[in-house]
Amino acid sequence: MGLVNWGRPTDRPMAKEMAALLAGAAAIALCMPAAKAQQATQPAADQQSDQTKKTDQKSAGDSTLLDKILVISRTGETAIQSLASASHVDKEQLERRMATTPNEMLLGVPGVAVQADARRVSSSINIRGLQDFGRVAVIVDGARQDFQRSDHGTQSTFYVDPELIKSVDVIRGPVANTYGSGAIGGVVFFETKDAGDFLKPEESWAASATGRYETNGKGWTTSASGAYRFNENWDVLGNIVYRDYGDYKNGGGETVAGTGFDVLSGLLKTTIRPTENSELKLGWVGSKDGWTETSGGVPANDVDLKSNTFTARYNITDDAKSWLDLHIKASYNKTLLDLTTLVPQNRFDPTTGLPVVLPAGSLSTFDVGTTGIDIWNTSRFETAGIAHELTYGGDWVGDDVETGGTAGGDSFYTPSGKRNVSGAYVQDKLTWEWLEVITGLRYDNYSLKDSEHETSGDRLSPRITVGVSPFESADLAGLQFYGTYAEGYRSPSLTETLISGNHPAGVTFPFLPNPNLKPETGKTVEFGVNYKQNDIFEGGDALRLKAAYFNNNVEDYIDGVTLSAFDPTSGCPFGPGIPICFQYQNFAKAKINGFELESVYDAGWGYAGFSASIINGHTISYEGERADLATIPSSQVTAQLGLRFLEDRLTVGGEVQYNGKPKGNPVAKDYTLVNAFASYQATDNLKLDVRADNLFDVKYTNPLNASTTAVLYEPGVTLKLAATMRFGG
Repeated sequence: MGLVNWGRPTDRPMAKEMAALLAGAAAIALCMPAAKAQQATQPAADQQSDQTKKTDQKSAGDSTLLDKILVISRTGETAIQSLASASHVDKEQLERRMATTPNEMLLGVPGVAVQADARRVSSSINIRGLQDFGRVAVIVDGARQDFQRSDHGTQSTFYVDPELIKSVDVIRGPVANTYGSGAIGGVVFFETKDAGDFLKPEESWAASATGRYETNGKGWTTSASGAYRFNENWDVLGNIVYRDYGDYKNGGGETVAGTGFDVLSGLLKTTIRPTENSELKLGWVGSKDGWTETSGGVPANDVDLKSNTFTARYNITDDAKSWLDLHIKASYNKTLLDLTTLVPQNRFDPTTGLPVVLPAGSLSTFDVGTTGIDIWNTSRFETAGIAHELTYGGDWVGDDVETGGTAGGDSFYTPSGKRNVSGAYVQDKLTWEWLEVITGLRYDNYSLKDSEHETSGDRLSPRITVGVSPFESADLAGLQFYGTYAEGYRSPSLTETLISGNHPAGVTFPFLPNPNLKPETGKTVEFGVNYKQNDIFEGGDALRLKAAYFNNNVEDYIDGVTLSAFDPTSGCPFGPGIPICFQYQNFAKAKINGFELESVYDAGWGYAGFSASIINGHTISYEGERADLATIPSSQVTAQLGLRFLEDRLTVGGEVQYNGKPKGNPVAKDYTLVNAFASYQATDNLKLDVRADNLFDVKYTNPLNASTTAVLYEPGVTLKLAATMRFGG
C-alpha cells in the first residue's frame, strides 16, 4: 500500500481509426439531402422523454424526472410519490451529459458523491457521507458489485460504462433495506438498455453507431448498438463500446500522470415474454480495462481488469390476481484484476517485515466472485377502506475472494475468504385518503471466514414512515409531508476483519486482523416534503420538489485506526519498521446529519432544475472523543437550465455547481463548476451533441481523496463532440 499513481496505457491506433471512421460517416450524413426532421420528444427536467411520444402528447403529470417510475421500486412508485429521498436519472439525461465515468452520470443528485482516484473508470459511490465495504449497495441489473482491493484510495470499486446504461435510481438512507443487506447509506441501481428502448414500435431491427472526441486527454469513444425483434414477445439487444483516453490536464494546465486508460465494454440482453403477464430478462455486461500504475512518475505496474456480470430476472404480474406480483432475480458477478510489476521494487516481506526485492514480472491477482438471489412478491388488497401493498421476500449474497501472488505483492493485503449475507423482510404500505403509513421489518444474518477465523451475527431492523397530504385546495393538494424512522445493519467485510501482514512499501508496520469487529447499525430519522403542481404559469407546465432533513446515527461504526506499540493495552507489538500498527476498529458511533433538496420546473419552452445537499458528520469513540469524518463530501448547490428550439429538435443549456469545503478536510477548498451543452436532432438518422465541462478551467480536487497519499486534481476544461447515426426497419 505504498505511494502509487496511475499511469497512461499503451496507445491504441485502431480505436482512433474506428472513431475517426464513425465521425467521418456522421460528417457525410450532414452533407446528404436533409430528410424530414424528426420531431424531438418532450424533454423532462434536462432531457427528452421517451422517443415514442409526440411533442403534442405531452402530459404535465409525467413530464419531469421526479415523475419517472423508479426501476428499483418494489411497489411501482415514482420519485415524487416515494416517501423517501429518491432520485431518478434516465437515458436522455445521461446522453446529454455525455458521461464517461459514474461521477458524470450522477451530477447534481443530492446527497451523492463519487470518489475515484486516477483510475477514473473505477469508482466508489458515497451517499450521505457513507461509502465502501457495502455501506452503499451498487447494483447493475440486479447484481451486487462487491469488488474490493485494499489501497490508499478508494476501497470498494465498480465499473459500468455509461453508454450501456438507460437509467439510474438512487434511494438514500436505510429505508432502502428491502433492497439488500448492509445498505445503511443507500442504494444505487443501474439499469442497462433494453431492445424495447432502442426499437421503434414499427421496427423489427435497428442499429446505431456513435463517435465521440474529448479534447482533454484526447479521448476517443466508439460505440455500436444493434437490436432485433423476433416477434412481439421476444427481442434482443447488443452493444459494444471502446474508449481510449490519454492523461488529462487539470485546471492549472498540468498533465496529471496516470489518468489515461483504455476499456472495452459490452452488453447482450434479451427479453422474453412467455405469457401476457410474465417477462424474463437474461443479460450479460462485461468490460476489459487496462492502465499503468506509476510511482514517482516511473511506470511501476501493468494492470488488467476483467469484469463480467450475468443476470436473470423473471416477473409475473396478473391484474386479475391482486395478490400476485412476483419477482425472481439471480446474478453472478466476476471481477479479476491482474497486477504485473514492470520494474524491480523495494518492498517488505508481509510476514517478517524485513526488506525484500519484488522482481519485475511478479504477479498479484485479485479474484472476487459475487453470487446473488433476490425474491419478492407484492400483494394488494383492501381492509376496512384501507388499501394495502404488502411486500415480502428474501435475498442472499455470497462473496468469494481469492487473492494471491509473489510475497511482497499487493494482493497479500486483500484477504482471501468467503462471506455470506442473507435477509428476509416484510413491508406493508397502507393508504387511506390523505394518510399513508409504511411499516417494515427486516431480518439480516451474516457469516464470514478464512482458514483461521470465523464470525457471524444477525439482527432485526425496523422501519416506520408516516405521510400526510392535509390540503384539498388546488394549489396545495400536491403537498405531502412525511416522517421516517429506519434502521439498517451492515456486517463487517472480509478486509476489515481479516487484513494482516506488514505494510509493503515506503515504511513498514503491521496490520492487525480483528475478528471481534461488531456489525454497524444505522439508525436514521428523516423528515421530508414532496410537492407537485401542474398548469402553474401555462398549460402543460409542471413543478416538482422534494426536500428532506435527516439525522443518521451509525452505532459501532468501523474505521481504521493507528495503534502505538508503546501502549501496552493496544495489542500492537514491536517489530521491524516504525512502532505503530493499523487495525479496523469499532467506534461508538458516527453521527451524520444534513439537508437535501431536488426540484424541477418543466414547460414547453424548456426546463429549470435546482438541487442542494448539506452534509455534516463526525465519529465519537467509546471514550467520548470526537473526530471529523473523512468521508463527508462537499456541500453542493446545482442549478440547471435548458431551452428548446426548432420544434424541440434543438436543446441548449448549462449547469452551475457550487461545492463547499467539508469541515476539517485538509485539502478541500470551495469551488464552482460551469458546464454547457447543446443537442440537435438533425434528421431521423443523425443526432449531434456538444458539451463543455469545467468551462472556466477551475483547478480543484475531490475532498474525498484527502486520505490518499497525494493530492489528485480533477480535469480542467473539456470539450466533447459526438455524432450518432441510427438506422432501422
